[in-house]
Amino acid sequence: MRKILIVGAGHAGLHLAHGLLTHGYDVTVITGQSSTEIRTGKPSISQFTLPTALEYERKFDLDFWSALSPQIREQKLFMYVGGEKVTSLTGSSHPGNGYTVSVDRRVKMADWLESFEDRGGKVVIHGVTVSDLDYFSRMFDLIIVAVGHGELGQLFDHDSSRFSGARPRSLAQAYIYDVWPDPEESENIGWAAITQEAGNIIFIPILSQEGPCHSLLMVDKKGSPMDAWPDRPGPQEQLRRMKDLTRKYAPAFFERVRDAELVDGRSTLVEDLTPQVRNPVGTLPSGGKVLGMADVVVTMDPFVGQSWNNSTRCAEAYLDSILAHGDQPFSEDFMVGAFDRFWEFGQDNQAWAEFASTMWEQDLPAHLENVMGAASQYREISDRWIQGWDLPSDYKNWLFDPEAAQKYIDEVKARNGD
Repeated sequence: MRKILIVGAGHAGLHLAHGLLTHGYDVTVITGQSSTEIRTGKPSISQFTLPTALEYERKFDLDFWSALSPQIREQKLFMYVGGEKVTSLTGSSHPGNGYTVSVDRRVKMADWLESFEDRGGKVVIHGVTVSDLDYFSRMFDLIIVAVGHGELGQLFDHDSSRFSGARPRSLAQAYIYDVWPDPEESENIGWAAITQEAGNIIFIPILSQEGPCHSLLMVDKKGSPMDAWPDRPGPQEQLRRMKDLTRKYAPAFFERVRDAELVDGRSTLVEDLTPQVRNPVGTLPSGGKVLGMADVVVTMDPFVGQSWNNSTRCAEAYLDSILAHGDQPFSEDFMVGAFDRFWEFGQDNQAWAEFASTMWEQDLPAHLENVMGAASQYREISDRWIQGWDLPSDYKNWLFDPEAAQKYIDEVKARNGD
């Protein structure tokens, strides 16, 4: 039985660990936090589990929360200029009966870690150094690093050939109760805003440790208007500033959050993040190789909320590569090939993030104005835009290219007799 070590109990690492365990591998997860410490720790950036990723989780019986979570079947996207709404569109999360959920990372990772151990996986609660990995490399057939901070992250060099953009981001998040409902839609609809003067806002129903609530997330470039947290304010002051920012840049959002209250004393987060891509193979002092995954090697731009989508697809690509590799040694060529298998999806996701985060660096491209106008008129177009969050690879087929976008709009109009 092949022995695999996964360092880190995050989204990608635990998804892969469960998948390998299901296929009969001897899997050990080493993590610096127990499930109890994860549950009682600080919040992380809220993420979507989009319909395809949710199906991947169900394959390994990892969807523990759909009966309890708000089921996000529709998303509404707003564009704001000067605090005035230019346009908005509403689209379905899935072409069939699928839906998106969002679960507090503390709940999800703690439950997955406990379930992994209950299923017979080995869990070691301990910090890990590079020297430790050198020692472990003699005990395991493959080591996968799924935590990128500290000295472990330094094993993986930046890879500017795959992604050269370096745009530091400022993030602020709050879990809140007492949100006013969308006056026109389901109470479980997700909202997002793209603002010209500031950044993006993602406002979604989520399952927290205290039950269903809403997550309000703001993302902006460092030094821009929504980067309003250099003094790291206390929770109540942070929420007050977030309300003021919605009032100024996205007034419809303010109307929904004006009376909101924090869920508890651990409901807020302020964080800085820089999107980047790294070389997937790290070299240990002894010359041994380790494979990085998900956020360790591809840090997604939070403008588009794709981190968990990326991590799920990475876990699935690595699982497929390991299964196909059989009893052959896990060489550096294998590691590069496993990452390349994921990068077929990841590069399209990175292109979507790049497009979305730069679309308003100058004036909004004319073809995007046309798309948004048509999407507000034809549900087929708005559905395709929203469902692209699940499969960003589709955007290159129509949204990125002005001619392709206009051709698609014309086709939709023709189908509707216009």
